[in-house]
Amino acid sequence: MSVRREIAAYDGVYFITFTCARWQKLFELTNGYDIVYNWFDCLKGKGHYITGYVIMPNHVHALLGFRNTKGQSINTIVGNGKRFMAYEIVKRLKEQNDEKVLNLLSSYVNATDKKRGKLHEVFEPSFDWKECDSDKFIEQKLNYIHENPCRGTWALVKQPEDYIHSSAGYYINGKQGVYEVTSYMELEDIDLSKPIM
Repeated sequence: MSVRREIAAYDGVYFITFTCARWQKLFELTNGYDIVYNWFDCLKGKGHYITGYVIMPNHVHALLGFRNTKGQSINTIVGNGKRFMAYEIVKRLKEQNDEKVLNLLSSYVNATDKKRGKLHEVFEPSFDWKECDSDKFIEQKLNYIHENPCRGTWALVKQPEDYIHSSAGYYINGKQGVYEVTSYMELEDIDLSKPIM
């Protein structure tokens, strides 16, 4: 469940989850997994670290190491990322002429946002987060992330390392997958409170 809580810190390792509006399978519908990777590239370009992830058909779990954000809140960084991804998802839906899904996303926009000119609700308005302040907690979250495609109604693969839109392969057999991640153990030697020069 998404919550509206501000992350008070400007650095640290966080488990972040955000979900497509009403659990619509928008990443799958638009083959938009690369949209998330592009956001990861933006984060890396600003000195942050992608430590673990899974991109499911309708939600994302990520373990992110935020380096001193120089006064910009982590909530703003994630919010801007969701906005960036939402524009690209809508663009792809338009290119596919998927009026049904576009109309559905339009129907999700609340009256206040409609007055401000918002046309589509692509993601749930907020996101869930947990600060990861120990190796044990990080490992617990990585296991949760990597098992996601194997459990419940998903059952997308039998083994976590077989799901390509995940960092499972790296942590299980040492092979980087579609997107290269930084091991959480490497972050122990990095002072995330120091800004990039």
